[in-house]
Amino acid sequence: MQADWPDWIRTDINRMVSVDVEASGPNPADYALLSIGACTLNSPREEFYVEIQPTTMNSEAQSQEIHQLDLEKLSQTGQPPEVAMRLFADWIAESISSGISPLFIGFNAPFDWMFVCDYFHRFMGINPFGHSALDIKSFLMGFKYLEWEDTSMARLTTTVLRHNALEDACDQADLFRRIVTGSE
Repeated sequence: MQADWPDWIRTDINRMVSVDVEASGPNPADYALLSIGACTLNSPREEFYVEIQPTTMNSEAQSQEIHQLDLEKLSQTGQPPEVAMRLFADWIAESISSGISPLFIGFNAPFDWMFVCDYFHRFMGINPFGHSALDIKSFLMGFKYLEWEDTSMARLTTTVLRHNALEDACDQADLFRRIVTGSE
């Protein structure tokens, strides 16, 4: 429901897309983007999810423990990266009102945005988000005058990230709504 958003942000929620990714390692130059989950912040919420064929079989054990995605299986069942990014771009275009630029938001947005930006440019030649990203952790530091250590998911909510890109994107959107509306 949009009525509970404060006036100062009400128009921006129509362009915000909460995005989460799962990847096989810490950077897109050496590792693969494996899944993208996204949802709008406006009502009714629209959702997007895609699993992607790995561009490399490089994988860090820590990443594998987190996302539990099987790279061999994704090689067979995932979307080719160029198809996945086209599907995501089409979903963004359909979900965000025409005439306004989408705004990427994420919990630790630099990590997720880095992979999304790289894949959009590599496979489509353009990133629909441009250079716009809002990091929920940084936003919270300024909005609530918190220290970085106080912006961890464990300290902010009882919700535990499940490391499914869509579920985590929705949890991030809910957390951002609670922060902005004061209903934490």
